[in-house]
Amino acid sequence: MFESAHTDTFTRDNLPKEADWPEMTFDLPELQYPERLNAAEALLAGANPDRPAILWADGQWTYADLTAQANRIANALTGDLGLKPGNRVLLRGRNTQMMIAAWYGVLLAGGVAVSTMPLLRAPELVTICNKAEIKLALCENALMDEMKAAQKSTSTPLRTVGFGEIGAELEALMTQAPATFEAVQTAQDDVALLAFTSGTTGNPKACMHFHRDILAMADAYARHILAPTSEDVFTGSPPIAFTFGLGGLVVFPARFGATTALPAGPTPDAMLDCIEKHKVTTLFTAPTAYRALLGALEGRDISSLRNCISAGESLPEATWHAWHEATGLKLMDGIGATEMIHIFISAKQADIRPGSTGKVVPGYQACLLDEAGNILPPPAEGRLAVKGPTGCRYMADDRQKNYVVKGWNVTGDTYAQDEDGYFTFIARSDDMIISSGYNIGGPEVEGALLLHEAVAECAVIGVPSEERGQIVKAFVVLAPGHSASDDLITALQAHVKHTIAPYKYPRAITFLDELPKTQTGKLQRFKLRER
Repeated sequence: MFESAHTDTFTRDNLPKEADWPEMTFDLPELQYPERLNAAEALLAGANPDRPAILWADGQWTYADLTAQANRIANALTGDLGLKPGNRVLLRGRNTQMMIAAWYGVLLAGGVAVSTMPLLRAPELVTICNKAEIKLALCENALMDEMKAAQKSTSTPLRTVGFGEIGAELEALMTQAPATFEAVQTAQDDVALLAFTSGTTGNPKACMHFHRDILAMADAYARHILAPTSEDVFTGSPPIAFTFGLGGLVVFPARFGATTALPAGPTPDAMLDCIEKHKVTTLFTAPTAYRALLGALEGRDISSLRNCISAGESLPEATWHAWHEATGLKLMDGIGATEMIHIFISAKQADIRPGSTGKVVPGYQACLLDEAGNILPPPAEGRLAVKGPTGCRYMADDRQKNYVVKGWNVTGDTYAQDEDGYFTFIARSDDMIISSGYNIGGPEVEGALLLHEAVAECAVIGVPSEERGQIVKAFVVLAPGHSASDDLITALQAHVKHTIAPYKYPRAITFLDELPKTQTGKLQRFKLRER
């Protein structure tokens, strides 16, 4: 590792042992980074200062404006607020221009950004603050109640500074701060951010990503799969605390001098308003959001869209076809992980095969492993493993050894790989249902159910059975105009039997008003199992 610029050595001290890291590969010329690298400086300095950086409902910033605001925040952090390189700073805010400027300001100042989901409650914020030993939080005033409640219970005294409106404390400090700032010359392998996993298992982990990782996700996935230009306009619904959103709404646009357009909220109407007004070309959101958008498309002009990226959870083939039929656009599926920072398997528009996630992104390698950790030659089905310029480093967490196996990042997904190199999602490895000796992937059953007009959303799990070991159980949210009944259960079971192999049909179906999800829209199957 290179000499750190952090005087607060907490993050480097809490990295896993290097022997437990995945193998890192930097095979492409664009993945070669200098020893001293501040990702925020690199992103802001690479864009045309006169180009629009951020658009919102009633305003915009150029890159010169964004840089000046980020510099003022960095000055306020290092001056009035006493930030030292390596200090962790919690960021709590919606997807706004000030939240983005604050993220840049923390990195410019040599701090470690710990962005959090806006809907987190005080106990969850306390857990993050305690794990990361955070002493300073920048919080949007509109979200201050839970932050103040958390502040009473953190193990380390926490100072909270509000932002997001005229007269807020951070804005007041910024009015007195210079618009220029000399970025702290961090090492490329200094930790730039802590990304907490979204809690699909109920116990989030802190993933440690370096300054070089932030650029690598743009120089691998975005550069080679999306091929953005400075004329592109990006938007989406994922919070920037979610690395899917951080890439799509902050890092990728800046890396290529493009523009981010911020919707007024994550609702379908707000996103469609944003697409229409700002002529958005590139949309990032989850499969469930694309299904919601389908119901709101009538009378809308989305002709500016060029790339529609789906990630965060598996993309049902039914959703892909429904979107394509309604819009003529091919959804670009992708699998990423908080541990890997962003997407590592996807496909360019011309190479998309509906139902398949795609091929490995340039700069990465991927394969399938058996239970002993041996590589399976395609065609095969097994545990997905990946390596490349980014990789898993859990902060002080014994689960590091479970995620990294023989140098590979093992994502916890079961995939099939064909002889052409395409990867197709089967199930989360811990979601594989074994019933009467058959292996059944829950997402395949979900995909079949979604083809029925009565099903708006669904989730499938395995539940214990003395006779079969497990049976397939489905939780279904009904589409408008349909009512729960025994006859509908029978009809749904028959539909699945006629759509996929009959042994995969759900022997039990429960109707719910909504499915339990994380703040990023991922399904929480563990909560369904707890039922």
